[in-house]
Amino acid sequence: MVIRLAGLVRPALVVLLVLAVLLAMLWLVQRRLIYLPYPSGVPPVAEAIPGGSDVSLRTSDGLTLGAWLVPSRAGDRDLTVLIAPGNAGNRSLRAPLAQALAGAGFAVLLFDYRGYGGNPGSPTEAGLARDVRAARSYLVDVAGVPGDRIIYFGESLGAAVVTELATDLPPAGLVLRSPFTDLAAVGAVHYPFLPVRAMLWDRYRVAERMPRLRVPTAVVYGDADSVVPPRQSRQVADLAAGLVRATVVAGADHNDPALFDGPEVVAAVVAVADKIDPSGH
Repeated sequence: MVIRLAGLVRPALVVLLVLAVLLAMLWLVQRRLIYLPYPSGVPPVAEAIPGGSDVSLRTSDGLTLGAWLVPSRAGDRDLTVLIAPGNAGNRSLRAPLAQALAGAGFAVLLFDYRGYGGNPGSPTEAGLARDVRAARSYLVDVAGVPGDRIIYFGESLGAAVVTELATDLPPAGLVLRSPFTDLAAVGAVHYPFLPVRAMLWDRYRVAERMPRLRVPTAVVYGDADSVVPPRQSRQVADLAAGLVRATVVAGADHNDPALFDGPEVVAAVVAVADKIDPSGH
């Protein structure tokens, strides 16, 4: 009997050891699973958005980040949209959104986080918080845009980035595209077999911040989102103290064009702008 038990214990210990090693490896490389930058840089803005300007942002920890400033093209609303992108790609993928917003009367600042778009550094929650503040500082201190004339636009992970910024430096308005309640909640959906909440270094707690943000807010998401569960985006909208509009794009998945620069996305920004300036000016 003792020999039989020993024969069972050894395989169990091996399995536990393998699981422990796998968890340790995932813990160490977790940010490579969260942040997915394109390895190359981005082209000059003239190749993507005629009339735009290549600009540089300086973070509080000494990094220089690339960005594009795009002027309004029609019916200037005297509002600038600061776009915080999601966790993948670089700012060139958001060029169609910038062009659509410029055509709707907004100036736009597109930027890349540290480690993205050829920028130095490695992305972390604290680092991205510095990066978005550098973008806002550029608008206020260099471009001369008053803080109360800036709309924060956050896409997916970027929604968490601008939500945190808004609790510290409130914008004129806030637009969140495909927001999650917090990063661990998304991770638990995709990795139900892992102790995600215990493992994560970066938290991005969106839901707990929303009731404190009393600026005009719009939320846009797809009801077929396979990355951020639609119910999480709806929960964020329900918690928004200044909710102006919650738009569900039927049949849209997380990375569908409709959620990058579709009419519903642009209309959400316009709805927030109209709440800031009821006359439309």
